[in-house]
Amino acid sequence: MLIGGVIVGGAVVLASPLRSIAAAAGQGRQAQDLAEFLHLSQLLINHRLVAGVGERIQAFLVKQHADGAEQVRALIAIAEKKQAKVVEDFFGDIPAGPAEDLAHWIIFAWYTGASSAKPDATVFAFEEALAFQTTIDVVTIPSYGISGPDRWSQVTIPLVPMPVF
Repeated sequence: MLIGGVIVGGAVVLASPLRSIAAAAGQGRQAQDLAEFLHLSQLLINHRLVAGVGERIQAFLVKQHADGAEQVRALIAIAEKKQAKVVEDFFGDIPAGPAEDLAHWIIFAWYTGASSAKPDATVFAFEEALAFQTTIDVVTIPSYGISGPDRWSQVTIPLVPMPVF
């Protein structure tokens, strides 16, 4: 049993480099497409982005739109033409239509962590969604207190009636 485990483990270790070389050769274009998508995302969104979330968003994009990678490259070309560092440098130059829709969708996907606002949307992230990041360190305080809503302190009752003028 132990020897079989070592042999199997040894075979896996020996086969791993071969698999990774084959995967790298077969996925070279996919890796480049992902790198371009992450670059475009960083241009569109001026926040720290999580690469794993970007990989899920890009995979969904390519699955839904066969020309998704070409659209990403077209948006990058617009940004490079304007020598853009942030979204404001080139967003106005994106032509209305599919290119602008894609740019809006990428921003939406990063902020919401979902493919759309529909109930059947694909979820890419929750905790890493940028809209959640603004409230990640907020402590929720219930709206009820000692004797009712918004009554966190006791009502001060005057000891003597106040004179009315």
